[in-house]
Amino acid sequence: MRVVSVVGTRPQLIKAAALSPVLRERHSEVFVDTGQHWDDEMAGNFFAELGLPRPDHSLGVGGGSHASQTARMLTALEPVLEGSAPDAVLVYGDTNSTLAGALAAAKLGLPVAHVEAGLRSFDRRMPEELNRIVADHLSTWLFAPTPTAVQNLGAEGRFEGTVLVGDLMQDLAARTLARVRAEEVLRDAGARLGLPLTPGRYAFATIHRAENREPAAVRAWTGLLGAAAAAIEGPVVLALHPGTQAVLEREDVNLPAGIVVVPPLGYTTALALQLHAAAVLTDSGGVQREAAWLDVPCLVLRGTTEWTEAVAGSFGRMIVVGLDTERALGELRRLAPPGESGARARRRAASVALEPAGAAAAIVAALEASF
Repeated sequence: MRVVSVVGTRPQLIKAAALSPVLRERHSEVFVDTGQHWDDEMAGNFFAELGLPRPDHSLGVGGGSHASQTARMLTALEPVLEGSAPDAVLVYGDTNSTLAGALAAAKLGLPVAHVEAGLRSFDRRMPEELNRIVADHLSTWLFAPTPTAVQNLGAEGRFEGTVLVGDLMQDLAARTLARVRAEEVLRDAGARLGLPLTPGRYAFATIHRAENREPAAVRAWTGLLGAAAAAIEGPVVLALHPGTQAVLEREDVNLPAGIVVVPPLGYTTALALQLHAAAVLTDSGGVQREAAWLDVPCLVLRGTTEWTEAVAGSFGRMIVVGLDTERALGELRRLAPPGESGARARRRAASVALEPAGAAAAIVAALEASF
């Protein structure tokens, strides 16, 4: 079997790091990086850290509007797909790279396999929601990570080709957990970042969604993070996406005291900072799930989430708060009281257990069964 895998962002590289080795054990893979996260800081270093092969094709399509970026991806992908003559084109998640990969393949009559099919926030103002709906309805194989995703596909009449496989990111997190448990790992990461980090005495944050780059939203979440730093009596370590940084600069927004900015982090470092934190504050679906697996208190800085099982299964540790500062502070007081958060973080790091989902093997088996 010959598969073309289309990636373009850091979360997609994480998923590919779990799937690609299993796929390559018995099959041929052509690895295509669109370049949606186009610099070494955002994606390049991930290839070495995660043991991914260098791309067979690097398209270099970064920046620009959604329409411009997607159009350039389509133009660049078409000859690659024609020349590769794959049995399947595999796309991940909900980005412009996902949309372009699915659409270019479908236009050429090539079957599409969508990893993370069926996720829905039911908010069509989100570009990601539109991307995943279109990708799902162009796909031959719909690899759903959760039972709710399967139900969503069924509600849209997509029964054939739907397979519940579990979450690839859980496979990789389970594989990495043992390497980030020790407090020394946190101290080493802090030293590299120039921060004296202590378990439970800081929060970890990421912000990158389009809706949180609107001027009013930027002012709301910066104020929320500043208030969170005061509440936990420690810094909020904000791993700042370049696109978010550009908006802060354009809008001339100064970050409140207590927020410490660091560049986008490697996978292992980001997982370590989550595990040992008092709490995580994020609008990222990937970080949200990682926090759930690690049992870290998590505030979701969005009005909705497509990862409903993560919230429902968190026993109250994960709360969708949007950009409501008062609600966020109330949940932080409950979940991460300053006098207890250090001991809680140390107990968590020592005891949390995470089993792999087996998603990579399930995806490969489903593809093999079709040929």
